[in-house]
Amino acid sequence: MFLFTVTKPGLRQAGALALCAVCLCGTVAAAVHFSGGAVTASAAAVPGIETTQDIGTYFTGYGFDTDLASAAVDKVKIPKKWDDSFAAFNQIVQESGLDLGDYKGKTVEKWTVLCPQLSTGDHDTYCVLLVYKAKAVGAYLLQKPSGEVTGLITAAKASAEAASEEETVEISADAYPEE
Repeated sequence: MFLFTVTKPGLRQAGALALCAVCLCGTVAAAVHFSGGAVTASAAAVPGIETTQDIGTYFTGYGFDTDLASAAVDKVKIPKKWDDSFAAFNQIVQESGLDLGDYKGKTVEKWTVLCPQLSTGDHDTYCVLLVYKAKAVGAYLLQKPSGEVTGLITAAKASAEAASEEETVEISADAYPEE
């Protein structure tokens, strides 16, 4: 024989638990109803940035080849208070769909890899990715030794235009023999 005693605090806890269960069931039912009966889950919609290979894959998505052997990582701190120059820098970062605004005062990893296709004898161009807790939070291109910073979209468009100009070859009418 079992004896079950319910005290006033125990009854309150049981009632609160039952209320939570009802709310959860209602939320799931509403989600199924409004989604047309199909609930899909995307567990790995955005992969994390954890290895050098992940860095290379990130920049390959923008059309940049990288030299992963040149990869270097540093820790940098995003300033809490921004001056005009850092705000302008953030606008360049925003061009890649990322924003440093939510990471003020945080320390992030700064991954730097050489981009051979954009490097010349006068300067080297590096792809830079800022990572916070395995999430990309900022990306840009850096030219050394000048220190010029370029947004990924601007550089990708310029590379595409340069490539299309190289492929376009004009042949004059004088080049064809006349019969």
